[in-house]
Amino acid sequence: MKKILLIFSFLILGGVVWYLFVYPYDYLVTLEAKANKGTINQIIKLWDTSLDNSEIEAGKELENLTQTLRYKDSTHIYAWEISSVNDSVSKIKVFAKDSAFSFNNKLKVPFTDTEFEKRTRNNLKSFADLLANHLKNIKVRVVGEAQLDSTHYAYVNNKTSQFGKAGGMMRDFPLLDPFLVNNGVELNGKPFIEVLAWDMEKDSLEFNFCYPIIMNDSLPQHPDLKYGFRKPVKALKAIYNGNYITSDRAWYELLDYAEKNNIEVGGLPIEVFYNNPNIGVDEINWKAEVFLPIKEES
Repeated sequence: MKKILLIFSFLILGGVVWYLFVYPYDYLVTLEAKANKGTINQIIKLWDTSLDNSEIEAGKELENLTQTLRYKDSTHIYAWEISSVNDSVSKIKVFAKDSAFSFNNKLKVPFTDTEFEKRTRNNLKSFADLLANHLKNIKVRVVGEAQLDSTHYAYVNNKTSQFGKAGGMMRDFPLLDPFLVNNGVELNGKPFIEVLAWDMEKDSLEFNFCYPIIMNDSLPQHPDLKYGFRKPVKALKAIYNGNYITSDRAWYELLDYAEKNNIEVGGLPIEVFYNNPNIGVDEINWKAEVFLPIKEES
């Protein structure tokens, strides 16, 4: 009996020592959301921009981010970890630490509700509310495999942040629609973008904003306007409803779908837009078809 008590006491002591001196964080908050890893990653970054004296470090992987929040009396560090529970639900773990008062927090957290815990919970409630509100205002549905037809098109090249994609389109729209029509070009479909480069670590994009056209022998010339041709594209397709600022949520959905179904993709997203944002239609009724090219067999 004494031997068992000794072993039990040793295990408890070892656990306390590990918690106080080895475990790197003071407090853990766990959330769940009906969203994929990419969408959650983007909302964490968006939420961070609303905070004073806060910054995010993100790598190429969507699952992990480190956030530093600076206050007058302390600096808090949140290590975010995102994992899939099933096809529609993700788990979010936030490992929180006060870099200046970590040891004191570890002593107090098991026995009292500290100011550090209260501030952390309030912060993460603000994040959870933002995420929930965002998810209410978008819909993404993966259709499956589809094909984009070939087309001639006029386009303007754009380099911007991921969040700034829609702003770049709005800025260039007058050059594509009124300019082409006023110069005798017949439009032949819905506007679209073709992504040329996507840096998921820096959330930066290069894309062409395009309008399908009927070719003729006297296309108007402009220093910012070019012309191209798209061959037929076999791709995975999704339908996105919501503000076009966040239509990239469908990109992540298609990447997840491809991974779960062992489909090898071989290109960057193409989005086809069905609504003019300047016409009074509720954002949830805006529609975009989003395509992720499937790798061609050699």
